[in-house]
Amino acid sequence: MNAMTRFNPAGLRGAARLMLDTMAGLALLTQRAGTDKRFKRLSTTSGSIRTPRSLRRREALLAALNGVLGDHLLAIGNPLAIAMRLRHRGQPLTLDASALAATIPAPSGKLLVLVHGLCMNDLQWSAPAHHDQQHFSAASSPPAANADCHYADLGYQPVCLHYNSGRHISTNGREFSALMDALIQNWPVPVEELVIIASSMGGLVTRSACHYGDIAGHRWRHYLRKLVFLGTPHHGAPLERGGNWVDTTLGASRITAPLARLGKIRSAGITDLRYGNLLDEDWQGYDRFERGDHRRTVPLPAGVQCFAIAATTGHRSGDLGDRLLGDGLVPVDSALGRHREPARNLAIPLTRQWIGYGINHLEMLTQPAVQDQVRRWLVPTATRQTLCGDFAEPLQDDLHMHADLTTVALEDKKPDHKRGDSTVGMFTVRNNGEIR
Repeated sequence: MNAMTRFNPAGLRGAARLMLDTMAGLALLTQRAGTDKRFKRLSTTSGSIRTPRSLRRREALLAALNGVLGDHLLAIGNPLAIAMRLRHRGQPLTLDASALAATIPAPSGKLLVLVHGLCMNDLQWSAPAHHDQQHFSAASSPPAANADCHYADLGYQPVCLHYNSGRHISTNGREFSALMDALIQNWPVPVEELVIIASSMGGLVTRSACHYGDIAGHRWRHYLRKLVFLGTPHHGAPLERGGNWVDTTLGASRITAPLARLGKIRSAGITDLRYGNLLDEDWQGYDRFERGDHRRTVPLPAGVQCFAIAATTGHRSGDLGDRLLGDGLVPVDSALGRHREPARNLAIPLTRQWIGYGINHLEMLTQPAVQDQVRRWLVPTATRQTLCGDFAEPLQDDLHMHADLTTVALEDKKPDHKRGDSTVGMFTVRNNGEIR
């Protein structure tokens, strides 16, 4: 690990620091494991996890390990394989009416289910913005594992899915649907409405669950009203088509060369991301490492309002980063469900699309601008915390209804007053109605 020890990661921030440290731990774990027997000695119920920091670090490491090796861990019966559970404030829910009533004393009839993505976990829905999700200073402690998620203030009862993201998406989707049906049948009060917010791979797992739920006649599908996708690769990701999703996620480069060999380990879940597989038929009978889009056409779930958020590391439409890589992993067109073949185009209405500029894939969970847009869609008439003060809020409310307003940049942009631009708080409002 000489290359690693010579590198000082102190200058890294946010997602880069999180991913580097998580994967450094993963590489160390892989090196020291040697055999599956060594892996098994790392019990998931270790009593040494006592602080919010150590708990979150361990959850992040286990989630990353499952994303890369989860199908293998499950196949050999390794206790590190994550079992799919619905969780509330970091604790697994027992899907029994009396147990649910005891765990959630004042349940709402409006349910919000949050579904994480590849190599992630449910605790990351409560990670603070502009903070590393594993590293906090002494003056800024991480939130406790039982902290509420970012969307707990919308009048819905939040529940999070925790799952092994290394399994096939269709396998997770089928199990997720059955789990949701058990949740609806045992919820302590009558269910009025169900909303799902799904990040990255979680959006594909949710679409798969809707498909299999419809086939099985599961009751939960009748309650699903809105579905929000955050950076979901509906039509796959070019990086995985080249076998490089993991390399990029791990930050494989000159600096992290010792970790590069992990990029050769690609779970079933990761290879499903190549084209966005949703069904068993998309991968059964095929070599999952060979190229070729074998997907069956799966429309968005009927009777559900679907919304899509995409991000791009570019700072304006047409930037090289915007055109090629989108948020660094998922292209904008894939995240918005666009496809040149009409049968595959998800046709999400423009008013239900939003693109954030200057945002990478991992930042979408914690960026206030992303969270604010989700709030607008889920509770359009509610009083919302403004991004730029009382004056900016009516402007945003008025403009966000226009189909061409699908972008918000998080960095200051100098207004071009000759072109008719104006400045409002942290934003520059272009004369064409676009906010920069």
